[in-house]
Amino acid sequence: MPPPPQAPVAYIPAVAPVYNWGGIYWGINGGYGFGTSEWTDPANSSGTCSTGNFNVSGFQVGPTFGINYQADAFVFGIEGDLDSSWLDGKKSSSFCGSVGFDTAAQCETKNTWLGTARARFGYAADRVLFYGTFGGAYDNIQSGVNGLVNSDKAGWIAGAGIEAAFGDNWTARIEYPFVDLQNASCTTSAHAGWTPAAQPPTIPSNSTP
Repeated sequence: MPPPPQAPVAYIPAVAPVYNWGGIYWGINGGYGFGTSEWTDPANSSGTCSTGNFNVSGFQVGPTFGINYQADAFVFGIEGDLDSSWLDGKKSSSFCGSVGFDTAAQCETKNTWLGTARARFGYAADRVLFYGTFGGAYDNIQSGVNGLVNSDKAGWIAGAGIEAAFGDNWTARIEYPFVDLQNASCTTSAHAGWTPAAQPPTIPSNSTP
C-alpha cells in the first residue's frame, strides 16, 4: 500500500529586518544659516546707542560625527560637527559712522567657523528617525568697521530634524538648529590719533547654521 500523501509545506513569507540606528557614524553636513547682529554703545557720539538688529546670513559646510544607541524604537546619541562658515552682514548708520569716524562706514559682523557638541534623542519608525537635539556651541566672530577683530564665543544650540535611511549604511537628514552665542566686544579706530568712545560696542551675534 502506498504511503498517504503528505500535507504541503506551509509558505512563510520572509520578514524584512527592522533598521538598526545604533552604532558609530560620520558624514558631511551643509546648509544656509541666517540670524541677526546688533552693536550697542551707550556713549556713542552720534546720539544713538545702537545699530538696531541687522541681518547676517551665508552658507556653512563641514564634517559630522557621532554615535547612537537604540532601545526598541527609541534612539539616543551624542553628535559633533565643525563647520566652515560664510555668514556675513553689514549695517550703515550714524552709529557706525561715529565709530568709524566716516559717514560711509559700515558695521560688519562675520562668522568664520562653528563647532557644536550635542545630545540627540528620537523615535525610529523603521528607516525614518524623528529626533530633537541640544547642546553647546563654540564659534569665531569677526567684527569691526574698518578691519575686523577676532573673538571666539560660546553659546548653546537646540533643534529638531528628520533622518531617513536609504541603504544599509547611508542616511540623509533635514535639520533646523537654533544657535545663541555670547556677546562680543571690540574697539575699532578709523585713523591714527582718533580714540573711540570709552565703552567699546558690544556685539551680540545670534546666528542659525
